Amino acid sequence: MSDPLAYLHDQIESWKSEGTYQRLRILESESAAESRFDGRQVINLASNNYLGLTTHPKLREAAEEAVRRYGVGSGAVRTISGTMRLHMQLEERIAAFKQVEACVVFQSGFAANAGTVSAILTPDDHIVSDELNHASIIDGCRLSRAKIHVFPHKDVAAAERLLAELDAAPGRKLLISDGVFSMDGDIGPLPGLAEAAARHGAIMMVDDAHASGVLGRNGRGTVDHFGLHGRVHVQVGTLSKAIGVLGGYVCGSRDLIEFLYHRARPFLFSTSHPPAVAAACLAAFDVLEQEPERIEALWANTRYFKQGLTSAGFNTGISETPITPVIVGEAALAHQLSRELFGEGVLATGIGFPTVPKGKARVRTIVTATHTRPELDRALAVFERVGKRLGILGG
Repeated sequence: MSDPLAYLHDQIESWKSEGTYQRLRILESESAAESRFDGRQVINLASNNYLGLTTHPKLREAAEEAVRRYGVGSGAVRTISGTMRLHMQLEERIAAFKQVEACVVFQSGFAANAGTVSAILTPDDHIVSDELNHASIIDGCRLSRAKIHVFPHKDVAAAERLLAELDAAPGRKLLISDGVFSMDGDIGPLPGLAEAAARHGAIMMVDDAHASGVLGRNGRGTVDHFGLHGRVHVQVGTLSKAIGVLGGYVCGSRDLIEFLYHRARPFLFSTSHPPAVAAACLAAFDVLEQEPERIEALWANTRYFKQGLTSAGFNTGISETPITPVIVGEAALAHQLSRELFGEGVLATGIGFPTVPKGKARVRTIVTATHTRPELDRALAVFERVGKRLGILGG
């Protein structure tokens, strides 16, 4: 009998022959600045653990206490019997931190983006979206069945032209951008976009996943970084990156959050966070406000490592944040660079098309607040050595 899924095997073999096949690296230790993957101790430049909170004592203690007190699960979705006091406390804590009326927590940042866009829009509405917005934004736009209009990356004038063309069109308009773009590490032009949205009566939405815990006072994100409080109607954030745990959230008006309680499908049909997760996230926001030196250390390490890469001759693109790509061109070369870096004790992930445009394949690096200077020096030495061996660098 023929296998109707044989085409999947053929595609996998094609990836292998092209040098773009990636096997999963197995983490065998804590996620830390140095971690054990596949039996090898490596400097970890591939995690989103910006502030090192995955192993913070206060988060561990909060999670352990929650398990002892409440068990390991909530037992239901939020709208049936799965809303615990911890969930409400977390939402209230985030809303106060972000200086908004209310917040809803989702099971992931992806669910927060996709669930929100698809809930608040209809096929009669319009979305104006940056061409490099995250996959979760793109999927949410598609699920909403609204009409999608894409503008060139960070081109505020083009976004405004699209909004102006839609002024006479029926339906609502949503202008949406990442706060920090996850592949290039550049910051979205939010002041100009917010002004354009206001001039044309559009809903302004920002995905701040990679800005949460990184930009703004105590890591409040790009809205705080640019002083745009009250001018961004929908703020999406994550609990899975700098916060160090798991989940996503949406902040905005009380009406927005009440509406999402009733209509956001990932919220309605997914079991709520385990008590340990909610408690650890609550502790993380305490750490953000009590230990600002972590964010200072993150940025000091970012500047040091970025300077080391550029001094060696690597192309780090337009990065403005701890996300620092090493752009090499072809996907096969990016994956080979990643493999050889790992062989010499550095974990950094190769990324190619379709995640990034053809000819812009790269190895993406992210330093954390907890990397030491000796670790960063060792990583830079490995990058330079492997880069020369592969012909990426001269010499």
